[in-house]
Amino acid sequence: MSREYLKKATLTSKSDASEVHATVQGILSDIEAGGDAKALEYAAKFDQYDGNTLLTQQEIDAACEQVPDKLKADIQFAHDNVRRFAEMQKSTVADVEMEILPGFVAGQKAIPVDAAGCYAPGGRYSHIASAIMTVTTAKVAGCRHITACSPPRPGVGIAPAIVYAAHICGADKIMAMGGVQGVAAMTYGLFGLPKANILVGPGNQFVAEAKRILFGKVGIDMIAGPTDSLILADHTADAHIVATDLVSQAEHGYNSPVWLVTDQRDLAEKVMDLVPGLIEDLPELNRDNAFAAWRDYAEVIVCADREEMAACSDDYAPEHLTVQAEDLDWWLNRLTCYGSLFLGEETTVSYGDKATGTNHVLPTSGAASYTGGLSVHKYMKIVTWQRATREGSKSVAEATARISRLEGMEGHARAADVRLAKYFPRENFDLSADG
Repeated sequence: MSREYLKKATLTSKSDASEVHATVQGILSDIEAGGDAKALEYAAKFDQYDGNTLLTQQEIDAACEQVPDKLKADIQFAHDNVRRFAEMQKSTVADVEMEILPGFVAGQKAIPVDAAGCYAPGGRYSHIASAIMTVTTAKVAGCRHITACSPPRPGVGIAPAIVYAAHICGADKIMAMGGVQGVAAMTYGLFGLPKANILVGPGNQFVAEAKRILFGKVGIDMIAGPTDSLILADHTADAHIVATDLVSQAEHGYNSPVWLVTDQRDLAEKVMDLVPGLIEDLPELNRDNAFAAWRDYAEVIVCADREEMAACSDDYAPEHLTVQAEDLDWWLNRLTCYGSLFLGEETTVSYGDKATGTNHVLPTSGAASYTGGLSVHKYMKIVTWQRATREGSKSVAEATARISRLEGMEGHARAADVRLAKYFPRENFDLSADG
């Protein structure tokens, strides 16, 4: 299988990996030992903010008043879509039971975690949509307490639109604290908050590393790297739209890979010609990010046919996967590794990032080969239970005793033995390993 690289990345998402582990571990250890005071110390250092850590209702109301009505309507629109999609997802998980054997019943229950910590970035960009995506899904899942956390800006606080989004989506508390200290505060239950059972939401490399270190003490949605996007395009694709979509995702950050995979060399070359001009037309901050991402991380690959294109895409396992090609059902049925799939020119990753209802917290750096993104299910524990009559447990006890002895686990075997002896005292059972 041949793949021709018209453009090859000079860096990967791991190329610039900073030595952040020791820094993050130190901060987490300090805050775990020092509690509220140490968290506030780091907040003063990194956030340069001295307002309330937990917003009062008066402060929430004041922030909401600053949000224009049109933006409120747009946030409500996105929230409604995310909520309805999450409700549909939740309906796919049910409490069930079945009779495994006569008199022996087993079942499952879906139980939401008690407390969720939802992080919404507020540094380079104010991620209004992240507040919507994380808080709404936690609310629909049934979490009893939801903390929304976002970095405040010096002298300003959390962006009012993030406050409004977190509030209408159902956050019980809104915390003005960013970075590692914000993640730590939710994990350790500082400032009177309940200890989070799960941490969700995107963040910079320090937030991602904090979540990685804390995983096990607390659940997380995923270990995330820089956002990435891949477009599959055939002869029907519009080169200008393909180029625009690539640039739209490259603006996320200087290390955000974007990839074009096509079976049309002329399309690939045209897209490569168009991208620099589209980047140049962006505002300065966005332009700098997109330029670096395109220069160092982007790839353009020409394949022989659509099967080779699909195989290439599955190898990359992109966070976002767009198909601008004919026969969309073929692609839907063929592709297997992606965080979220966007079929046809009529939709785009930007729609999913902001307003369609599918979640934008997705697996990056190839993790889509083994996991999906944030959903209502991430907040839910699928647990099992069983109940039996004495007669119903009889054959299970016999099998358990023999299997346990074969494994060398005599204690396990005797837990079955005592029940057989109590319930069926007049029966003789051959419970040896070779019985």
